[in-house]
Amino acid sequence: MTVTLLEKIYTAYHDKVMGYIRARVRSGADAEDLCADVFEKIQRKLGDYDPSKAAVGTWVFTITRNTVIDHFRRTRPSEELDETLPDDEMVVEKDLLKTETLGELAAALKKLPQQLMDIVVLRYYDGKPLTEIAQMMGLSYGAVKLRHQNALLLLKEHMGQA
Repeated sequence: MTVTLLEKIYTAYHDKVMGYIRARVRSGADAEDLCADVFEKIQRKLGDYDPSKAAVGTWVFTITRNTVIDHFRRTRPSEELDETLPDDEMVVEKDLLKTETLGELAAALKKLPQQLMDIVVLRYYDGKPLTEIAQMMGLSYGAVKLRHQNALLLLKEHMGQA
């Protein structure tokens, strides 16, 4: 029994592709569907793959990244969220500032990915509204609001309040 190139690619990259997708998509079922989509695209495009242009891993992850981007484009709500909607972030913010020192907050802030740290700094240090931060970063308001909430949850985790 001979192993095909597709089988070798699947064996070598399945777990990495799934990990990449899982880190970006909340639903496990969506992640599995997207992973299947990636390998379906790889199968269809295998004849077009040119090893002189990119390594197999680069090619696989380009397809993976584009598949995830396409997923978010398809599932993105057609209307922007209203910034005046009440949310739970104020409770998280008050808890963080009430129970922890600023030094601990600064240390936790440094543990965030750069983009999340930028959002928190722009929001609370510079006092910018999320709509303005979205414009500055070239992102939709919904994306910035979601990343802002994720940043607050990560801060809470890093500060031992999870």
